[in-house]
Amino acid sequence: MAKTALVVGASGIVGSATAALLVEQGWTVQGLARRPVEQAGVTPVVADLTDAAGSAAALADVKPDAVFITTWLRQDSEAENIRVNSAMVRNLLDGLRPGGAPRHVALVTGLKHYLGPFEAYGKGTLPQTPFREEQGRLDIENFYYAQEDEVFAAAARDGFGWSVHRPHTVIGKAVGNAMNMGTTLAVYATLCRETGRPFYFPGSAAQWNGLTDMTDAGLLAEHLLWAATTPAARDEAFNVVNGDVFRWSWMWGRIAAAFGIEAAPFDGTVRPLEQQMADDAPVWRELALRHGLAEPDLARLASPWHTDADLGRPIEVVTDMSKSRRLGFTGYRATDDAFLTLFDRLRADRLIP
Repeated sequence: MAKTALVVGASGIVGSATAALLVEQGWTVQGLARRPVEQAGVTPVVADLTDAAGSAAALADVKPDAVFITTWLRQDSEAENIRVNSAMVRNLLDGLRPGGAPRHVALVTGLKHYLGPFEAYGKGTLPQTPFREEQGRLDIENFYYAQEDEVFAAAARDGFGWSVHRPHTVIGKAVGNAMNMGTTLAVYATLCRETGRPFYFPGSAAQWNGLTDMTDAGLLAEHLLWAATTPAARDEAFNVVNGDVFRWSWMWGRIAAAFGIEAAPFDGTVRPLEQQMADDAPVWRELALRHGLAEPDLARLASPWHTDADLGRPIEVVTDMSKSRRLGFTGYRATDDAFLTLFDRLRADRLIP
């Protein structure tokens, strides 16, 4: 088997972790992004996948054995999410076709497959948890479904194998990412410590008291590589989470302790981060200057809207991993360790003090 890979969205949380693992495992890796960042061992490919002709030109000499699609572009409505993000997948696979189809294409989506898109997130009639892969699509428009359909159509046409990966909220490092709970909470905790504000849990009582799980970016990268190299995983969709479960009533104190602060008591009041952090951009800029941090732009580190969506859900969300386990994937991460490892990395990279 050739060991050449194209990681699409290589500068993001999942893409950067996947590229790093592939390099470590001896693969030749190209990383596609609109604005690539320097990554050891990764050859950058500059492309805007919303531009079909430009994508085709950028991909003319790219002939990967495996493709890992880890990117999307957030739009103002689900209809626009569907139009833009399905076109990006289509333009990518059409652009690769003249050089010969890859052997395997992996698509990263997520639990909105079961929960619905942000416009209807966690509302209406939802499947029972734990979520299992055999649960069908919701009867609602969802850009994840549109992305899948583009992959399925191209696979039927060109003969490659595919895998779909559905992580829960991903813990990992990236700057300028649209969905980044770990860094958002690190920034929020830092602001609370530096300003003396209470470290309030921003979400719902259902999330505070209920069981949940998450996905470490490094573990997801391992899962992507496993599926791309395991014949039994061909043409399958998989949930992928760390393997542990927790309650935020426990985890919140662990995160507070990592920043030397006390967790404020939770009284059931929802206090969205988007409101709590609405006026914090100048506060963060001053803090970054005082501590010599690498990123003074709060908007490039924190995504309060996304963290609010996850922590404000009215239902308990846990994810079944039995399908992967039965086929031999045994990767595991403790979620509190995943958070603490991320916080250490953010400090080492001078993104938080």
